[in-house]
Formats: sequence, C-alpha cells, structure tokens
Amino acid sequence: MASSTALSLSWSSSPCWGHSFNGGGNETLKVPERRFNFEVVSQKKAKKLRKVILKEDVTDLGKQGQLLDVKAGFFRNFLLPTGKAQLMTPLLLKELKMEDERIEAEKQRVKEEAQQLAMIFKSVGAFKVKRKGGKGKLIFGSVTAQDVVDIIKSQLQRDIDKRLVSLPEIRETGEYIAELKLHPDVTAQVKINVFAN
Repeated sequence: MASSTALSLSWSSSPCWGHSFNGGGNETLKVPERRFNFEVVSQKKAKKLRKVILKEDVTDLGKQGQLLDVKAGFFRNFLLPTGKAQLMTPLLLKELKMEDERIEAEKQRVKEEAQQLAMIFKSVGAFKVKRKGGKGKLIFGSVTAQDVVDIIKSQLQRDIDKRLVSLPEIRETGEYIAELKLHPDVTAQVKINVFAN
C-alpha cells in the first residue's frame, strides 16, 4: 500500500510596505494578510509494465505467441535487444486476432472434410479382401493396415495414412471392423470381408 506524507508550506505577506504620495502626509498602504497552503503528496514509484508478445519460448516466462505483461526494464534491457518479444500494438493485436480466426476456420474445414469422408465410408458398405486359404477358416498371412489403405485407395481414390487405421488381428476369413481416426473428433468404421480364394 502506498504511503503518503504531507508537507504544508505557508507564505504570508506582512504589511510593512509604506508609501508616501503627494509629498504631503505619510500615508501607509496596508495589504491584507494572505496565506497560501501547498500540499505535497509523495507516493511509491508506480510499477511500469509493458504488454508484449513473445516471438520465441523464454524459460520461466512463457511460450511463443503468448501475450504477457512484463516490467518495462526487463523488456527494454533483455527481451527487445535479444529479439525474444515484441511490444503489443493495436495493429499487432488485430493481426493476431485475424490469424487466430484463420486457424480456427482451417481447423473447422479439416473437421468437415473428415466428417464427409466418414459418411462416405459408412455408405460404401464392406470392402472385400482375398487371401489364400488354409485349413478351415484360416488364411495364409494376415490382413494389415496397409492392406486396408490400399483397398480404400483403389476403390475410393482416397489417400489415408496407415497409422490412422486400427484393426484387430485378422488371420481367418470372416467380417471385421476397422476404425479410422480421421480427426481427433471424427472416427469412421469400415467393414472388411475377408474370404479365401
């Protein structure tokens, strides 16, 4: 809490002026006594902060792109000369908001594409996989995520990363379900019919 001290100064004028006019009698001009009170208030020095945006990660301060309030001296003596931060201006703030909106719009577009692709997989039905048959329902080898990706590419002309495909171990003929993680919020299920030649 800021402490304050008050100092009162006073000034008075005394009626010691004497003037004589017209050479005649002594006439004394009396000036009324005036007092002026001045009050001086002192406070602790105000902390000066600067609103800055970090251009790169700074240890014990923040991550790149983060908006922070830092002391003016720290900004002036360290962050500005090393190029680690930039002073926040209204124009820069506007540009940041526009960039955030652009990134959000791009995320939304990617999510919508993933949802459309999930609808396509749902409407296609089952993908057929042929394998050389063995005893009973067994097949030689197994069906892998790469096999599923190749089938999708050949039938739908869509490139899918095989790391997005998760499927159970397939070593027999039958119907299986593979899951494709197209987006953090969108998962598609694909039916796979495995049969022997």
